[in-house]
Amino acid sequence: MDPRTPVIIGVGQYVDRDADSDHEPTALMLEAVRAAALDTGAADVLGATQLIAVVPVVSWRYRDPGAVLAEALGITASTWYPTVGGNTPQMLVNRLACAIAQGEVDLGIVTGGEAYRTRITARKAGDTLDWTKQDEGVAPDWSDGGPMSIGHPAELARGIVLPTQAYPLFENAIWHASGRTKADHLALVGEMWAGFSRVAAANPNAWRHDSFTAAEITTPTPDNRLVGSPYTKRMVSNPDVNMATGMIMCSIERARALGVTSDRWVFPHSGTDGHDFLMSERPDFTSSPAIAVAGNRALELAGVSIDDVAHLDLYSCFPSAVQIAAKELAVPINQPLPIDQPLARPLTVYGGLGFAGGPWNNPVGHALATMVEVLRNDPGSVALVTANGGNVEKHAFGVYSTDPLPGGFRHEEPQGEIDGLGRVSVLESYEGPARIEAWTVMHERDGSPVRAHAACRTPSGERVWGVTSDGDHMTRAIDEDLVGVGAIIGTDGGMTFD
Repeated sequence: MDPRTPVIIGVGQYVDRDADSDHEPTALMLEAVRAAALDTGAADVLGATQLIAVVPVVSWRYRDPGAVLAEALGITASTWYPTVGGNTPQMLVNRLACAIAQGEVDLGIVTGGEAYRTRITARKAGDTLDWTKQDEGVAPDWSDGGPMSIGHPAELARGIVLPTQAYPLFENAIWHASGRTKADHLALVGEMWAGFSRVAAANPNAWRHDSFTAAEITTPTPDNRLVGSPYTKRMVSNPDVNMATGMIMCSIERARALGVTSDRWVFPHSGTDGHDFLMSERPDFTSSPAIAVAGNRALELAGVSIDDVAHLDLYSCFPSAVQIAAKELAVPINQPLPIDQPLARPLTVYGGLGFAGGPWNNPVGHALATMVEVLRNDPGSVALVTANGGNVEKHAFGVYSTDPLPGGFRHEEPQGEIDGLGRVSVLESYEGPARIEAWTVMHERDGSPVRAHAACRTPSGERVWGVTSDGDHMTRAIDEDLVGVGAIIGTDGGMTFD
């Protein structure tokens, strides 16, 4: 085996449920990293660290959190800190694996953590948090340098800026494409999501351990309000958590020198990265060219098919994200009605963002840490982890096993092929007739509908956005399939239905 072959030797997770906790994100990361070091079973692993890669933090503004961690650990290390995105944990693993294989790094850490629960609690109480502040001149040794993607100007002009406003659009388009009644579609989606809750309930590192039925997930109640139809609170990601992960990866040569026994080793076989166009520009709301190309390319690079994958974790911020990934990767998830048993194939190992926890950019950190443990308990099996950032936009994939891949780790970024699949022209300003292709209705915290918005196509094929707060229109949008319904787009995007 090539001595430069990258291998994961330790993982750690830390969940801070202390209601009075004032730990900042880097403090949680330190706990997880130290747990990962203990998990290796070797002494002084952290002292051999040359690189600390940190998943972007939302709950506090750090300039270079890796530097904070290095100082706390008493080491000197280079630091990586990329732009936000749920794809970043897997992307950083891919990048670190490449750096190890190329001889640039011998041992590195990938870590991420959020103390958003503490941050929100302090904000509500009017308290000031005495957390680390870094000077403006502090910077990591590497960042991808890209601006944070918050959407196309045409979306922003209509106030569409949040994932909770975007992912229901995909869900309603998927419902229409399925040909099912709304009740049947929600029954299937609810059972899929119930499967995630059952996995979280059995995961000691999950934020919550409740198990829900499909009806308890999809039925609006005072405790499970509608957020953006058809999504209830239990169908969306839960970022209100204090959680962190740590992963230690090194070369085979360094693992042996440190005395890490082979029963701790998990090999990244392949990794890919790619991105879709912004939501307004994508070809439709039921597919992902980036997952279709980059996701399947990761499997090809590892020399396996989806049928060879024994353990799977599909990124699960919202049900539509899972359905799109499953479609592009040929993972069967739809069952005939009536549903009388759980899904035959688990779609997660850690329990998903809604139940196990959705710490902003680092849920996949928890999926990866859990997957390492799963693979150690099933030697020789193959796993696939998918990661998603933005509105089904930024993607990363990884294939793993306890057995090494002949020839070592393989990585690609097939962006040219993805871009070649086409994009849609977008109009930021338009008045005239259009037809709806995806829609949702946003709701207040008391459950009352407040505004509907829709992605539409003009007669010549451009995409435009329309909005309405008309009560009759919103009721119709909640109850009916609106794909193909005519609309008139007026000044400032105001919309009326035919």
